[in-house]
Amino acid sequence: MKPALVLSILALALAGCSASATTVGYSFNSGPGLAPIPGSITYGGQPRTRLTKSPVGSTFSHEFTNQVGREVHETYMIQPDRSLKIVDRYVKRERIWD
Repeated sequence: MKPALVLSILALALAGCSASATTVGYSFNSGPGLAPIPGSITYGGQPRTRLTKSPVGSTFSHEFTNQVGREVHETYMIQPDRSLKIVDRYVKRERIWD
């Protein structure tokens, strides 16, 4: 009886935990549907120039400072129509203890 009680309490405690996409100092965003933010290459629309020499599916990164002064790193992928898609973004968070 005791092992079953201990296991059920442990299962309830673990169910209360949530998986987070953050690590110390960074907040990660990835997946479909990342909207451009001020400072992104695609903010305000796709750039006028096309990356004609880069292969479709290749990626590159872009770093900038956002509106609140935090460092942002974005990864873009070149689509078949030569447009750019944001595939990953992480924002360096401020550390209070520094």
